[in-house]
Amino acid sequence: MVTSVTGTTPSATNTNSQGALNQLSGNFSTFLTLLTTQLKNQDPTSPMDSNTFTQQLVMYSQVEQQINTNDNLKTLIGQGTTNAAAMAATYLGKKVSITNGNGSLTSGAAAWTYNLDTASATTQLAITDAKGQTVYTATGETTAGNHSFTWDGKDINGNQLADGTYKLTVTAADSASNKVTSSVASAGTISQIDMTSGTPKLVVGNMELGLGDIAALGN
Repeated sequence: MVTSVTGTTPSATNTNSQGALNQLSGNFSTFLTLLTTQLKNQDPTSPMDSNTFTQQLVMYSQVEQQINTNDNLKTLIGQGTTNAAAMAATYLGKKVSITNGNGSLTSGAAAWTYNLDTASATTQLAITDAKGQTVYTATGETTAGNHSFTWDGKDINGNQLADGTYKLTVTAADSASNKVTSSVASAGTISQIDMTSGTPKLVVGNMELGLGDIAALGN
């Protein structure tokens, strides 16, 4: 399997910051030119108030420092993103367990495991698509413990659905209609790291995961 890391594109915010700094520099140069001209042509009997242009000089300096601070923050954020990408890259080729219910439908097949804490009287399985719409339902196992479920990607009417991310939900109840606690997990191998959004996303089949979505990591 080919593994890869998808890189990010340069942000337009750097260009905006540089443009703001260039504009400030131009305004500052114009201000100094005007100030010099005023000083040369001021009335000796009524000299210019030095406090006024001193305050303006301080103002320009503060704005310039703020722009530079923003640039430094962007640099730190960029370094943090690079470090996160480097860490995410170590996950390539690793087997992972996902416990948020999501699974990848790939080439018409998706698989999950689900667990019932205790035996149930009824167990209902429901699969929803990325829009949250229920596309498939089935009756599940009722004994306590782990169970496997494989879906062929066909909806309630037998139509083959497109590959992508789907979620399995398990609803179980005992004979007294009390809820039975259940959990759902899926597994896969990380084949790619997607950095196009600026935040590392782990690609498993047709599914993108955040680092926080990984419940367990194996070789």
